[in-house]
Amino acid sequence: MNYARAQHEEYLRMTDQVGKHWLAVFRKDTEFWSAVYWDLFTKLWRADGAVRKTDALRYMTTIKSAHTAGKYLETAIRRGFVEEHDNPEDARSKLVRLTPNFRTRLDTFFDAAVDEMRRAGGRVEDR
Repeated sequence: MNYARAQHEEYLRMTDQVGKHWLAVFRKDTEFWSAVYWDLFTKLWRADGAVRKTDALRYMTTIKSAHTAGKYLETAIRRGFVEEHDNPEDARSKLVRLTPNFRTRLDTFFDAAVDEMRRAGGRVEDR
């Protein structure tokens, strides 16, 4: 092992804390405690703007069915985390993006997650 058990425990403590922050983004609604939503929301956040709906469906890498991925995306739209618009460049497609309010909530989450990572890094070094 490259690290001691105590350092591994610090990593687990950090991931537990990050998980709590993720859950707080959804005001403790566990429906969104899923790798599927993690993939969707973090990739939409990285896109930093609107993407084609078909691309967003592919963001959910553990879902092989476009139909099933569509159900997850529709839930995110219905719950106000993602918004859908007509594509002005292609009437056959739709665009989706994070709502401004939800983007702000994710920004707050990432700030908290980075803080946790920095604190954990210091504790790992101390061990």
